[in-house]
Amino acid sequence: MSTLLTMLDAYDDLTQARDLRELTYRGLGDTVVDVGCGGARAVGELAGRGAHAIGVDTSADMIEVAARRWPAGEFHVGDATALPLADGSVTGYRADKVLHTLADPAAAVAEARRVLARDGRAVLVGQDWDALVIDSDDPARTRALVHARADRVPNPRVARRYRNLLLDNGFTDVTAEVRTIVWTDATCLPTLADIAGEADAWLEEQTARARANRLFVAVPMFVAAGTRGD
Repeated sequence: MSTLLTMLDAYDDLTQARDLRELTYRGLGDTVVDVGCGGARAVGELAGRGAHAIGVDTSADMIEVAARRWPAGEFHVGDATALPLADGSVTGYRADKVLHTLADPAAAVAEARRVLARDGRAVLVGQDWDALVIDSDDPARTRALVHARADRVPNPRVARRYRNLLLDNGFTDVTAEVRTIVWTDATCLPTLADIAGEADAWLEEQTARARANRLFVAVPMFVAAGTRGD
């Protein structure tokens, strides 16, 4: 868990990531569930804005960290496809970098509709794992590593389906856009190490690039949102 938390914290600290979170908070109302909350930066920020912010994660260890970091939030261990919430009990639903981890993302979006009150807003955010852009002296090796990393998750390309998942589950006023996160310094190295796996020479090249101020990593983040009608 410590490695994952380190990567999440490094991402959350980026100015671009903060701006993206601000975009996702719009229109969520006064009772919001953040599904797959991880270290719960979003829960803490939403609570700081006066919302009743609820964090749900499958990891009990992550929930323990989240509750310690953000005592103003409400936290539960739970599954995205079976949330521990009553029907129509929240005004906002947020799932950030979550649906790619699920065997059945559509079931999670159906669950979002269940827990949302009428006119509630759902926001889905995440990367397409096959769309990561990394500058390298060995583009073929980089391409292979990115695809191999994508294949380690159940639904690596689900982000390009966000809009259709919302439409298929009866959401209205559905919007979709892409914002790109750019890394140019060593804070990205834990993420690159995760992509590298056993490819030590490739990671050494990226580490040298970071030292020489020549690192470039771009991650397109897909954002789709919709309203629960009748």
